[in-house]
Amino acid sequence: MNGEQREKWIQKNDYYYKCLTRYLKFIVPEGSSVLEIGCGTGFLLEKLKPSRGVGIDVSPEMISYAATHRGEYTFHLMDAENISLDETFDYVIISDTVGSFIDVQNVFEQVQKVCNAQTRLIVTSTNFIWRPVLNLAENFGLKMPQKRQNWLDIGDTTNLLELAGFDVIDNYKKTIFPKYIPLVSTFLNKYVGNLPLFNALGLITCLVARSKKHQPKPALEISVSVVIPARNEKGNIEALIRRTPQMGKHTEIIFVEGNSTDDTWAEIQRLGTYYKEFYDIKWIQQDGKGKGDAVRKGYSIATGDILMILDADMTVAPEELPKFFNAIASGKGEYINGTRLVYPMEDQAMQFLNLLGNKFFSIAFSWLLGQDLKDTLCGTKVMSRENYLKLAANRSYFGEFDPFGDFDLIFGSAKLNLKFIEVPIRYKARTYGETNISRFKHGWLLLKMTFFALNKIKFI
Repeated sequence: MNGEQREKWIQKNDYYYKCLTRYLKFIVPEGSSVLEIGCGTGFLLEKLKPSRGVGIDVSPEMISYAATHRGEYTFHLMDAENISLDETFDYVIISDTVGSFIDVQNVFEQVQKVCNAQTRLIVTSTNFIWRPVLNLAENFGLKMPQKRQNWLDIGDTTNLLELAGFDVIDNYKKTIFPKYIPLVSTFLNKYVGNLPLFNALGLITCLVARSKKHQPKPALEISVSVVIPARNEKGNIEALIRRTPQMGKHTEIIFVEGNSTDDTWAEIQRLGTYYKEFYDIKWIQQDGKGKGDAVRKGYSIATGDILMILDADMTVAPEELPKFFNAIASGKGEYINGTRLVYPMEDQAMQFLNLLGNKFFSIAFSWLLGQDLKDTLCGTKVMSRENYLKLAANRSYFGEFDPFGDFDLIFGSAKLNLKFIEVPIRYKARTYGETNISRFKHGWLLLKMTFFALNKIKFI
């Protein structure tokens, strides 16, 4: 098959390729650097609009066509089982070609050469249960002919990725109806096909993985910023300063005061000045409202490699923070979330209705995000400054919808396909002040945001 014939097949199955492209564009932001292995005519690479696009293929005809028709990208005649590129990429894509490799594990091992700690490998293929239908479609000339050495399901591919040193972050199936019928196809593929049970019928399988061989820099070379939003927390300020541990090569503490009715702001300034000789302390007032605004304000002046949130109410003890630091510094996770729902809580630490709400959101979000998340509302969250800047750059996808900041970080991290890890903590009762959370008003808002996220993350 030559390039022109392949392009005709793509046009003939236009709806399938539109679905595939839409899913990949959700994962791969425009302007990323992308390597496509088995690039064919470069059709998919062009649709993703990378800032740096490179394609490799073993077919001279395909590479010639791609170079002629999509000259803004770079194409190499190269075997995936012997990659000789000397650069790394934000994303590496293997789409609908994994079944043609003689040694799939070796290909995945070769991919390690072009990965760094931030690279995401995306592998798409067709669902094993569709094999009889696809074979029939090929026989009737309705589908592009393909020579396959193997036919792997998600479990097989996951196992081979792990053997090759990758950590699978997410996997899912899409498109239960691959032909276009107005309204019907959209309803079936966007909504029905993403529901449990129906999802198993999806034609397109997709796995997202990260390399475990490329880890962050050593812990002693990492600096930390601890951002503490504080509203009506005068009585906790000194304990927060004295009890926040030093982590990595340097730790800074950033207080963000917001619309307090007590003397919190004056206390922060007084104690910040008093302890400045012993601790690196900064303080700032937010001009907006809500914890989310306070966190973004604090992050805007943070200088650390790692960004942490610590609630000023002290329900999560500052002494717990090194657990979060170790989890991210070791590379075990990239978005570290505290969970209050493992260890027994102190009396009055969480009301029964709050506990039920957290359990509900735990189940909903684990399904929604494709990664286990037991406690969505724990205020202690940790990620790298590098990943936060990527999240902020792509914030327009969700918009400014979250006054708490929790869901902004959770959804944004899921969109970046960061590896989630939860750290169990001991949740304590308040010893000073009153909660700033309205159980029913804010619970309703969180529910609305969950449905909002369904259309942004799941129903795409």
